[in-house]
Amino acid sequence: MLRELSILLRGAPQDLRAWIIDPSSKNIRLCILTIIMGFGAYGLTVGLWRAPQMGLFVAFKMPALIFFTLACNGLLNGMLGLLLGSGLGFRQSLIAQLVSFAIAAMVLGALAPVTFFMAFNAPSPEAPNAATSHSNYLIAHTLLIAMAGIIANLHLARLLLAVTPNARTAATTLVAWLAGNAFVGAQLSWIMRPFFGTPTIEVALFRDQPFSGTFYETVWRSLQHISGNNAPFLLALIILGITALHLPVIKLFAPHFKK
Repeated sequence: MLRELSILLRGAPQDLRAWIIDPSSKNIRLCILTIIMGFGAYGLTVGLWRAPQMGLFVAFKMPALIFFTLACNGLLNGMLGLLLGSGLGFRQSLIAQLVSFAIAAMVLGALAPVTFFMAFNAPSPEAPNAATSHSNYLIAHTLLIAMAGIIANLHLARLLLAVTPNARTAATTLVAWLAGNAFVGAQLSWIMRPFFGTPTIEVALFRDQPFSGTFYETVWRSLQHISGNNAPFLLALIILGITALHLPVIKLFAPHFKK
């Protein structure tokens, strides 16, 4: 188990390639356990600021969100992998993404002690400046989760380069998988809300009407509220910002397309 964990920690594509081509039950169990522990520990610190009970709720919901996303997208991503010529079957596609999420879980799990003390030292939800603290808290965690996601995507890109026939196939497969996971994951996170715990709303496992509305409607209304008629322009800036954050992934593929 220690040897497999060290391989996962290094994220070296030449080592993980064997995990994808010929997956073993031991490696799959390790990835699942890593996701549960890493996202669970980090989720505990996310909800802890609002209340200890909220921390326990989020410790359960964050790993569950990952597994639900994989379950919903497993068939789709397997089909996309085959259609795009990656040479990966349904099971291999699922294992590749499981490995990617396990790497993100290790990054966030390593940050859990830091975010625990961040929650411990932040102003309480009853403080006069609780709304400002909540906004800062949300932004900080969003940036940390984004950083872990980019690291995981970078390792997934390297892995796809090692197991697919060429760089173009690896790039298109990566984009298709990330788009599908982002689309489904965002809506599932909306259904499973809250995660951060708004100070003015009572602590609960789920909202009273979890299926009311969609993540995308809420984002669009928020953009319109912030910018008025400039919502499309602001949305374009956000997309450009997300693309800029993935510059390490883009740079990884760039030399292969110059050949």
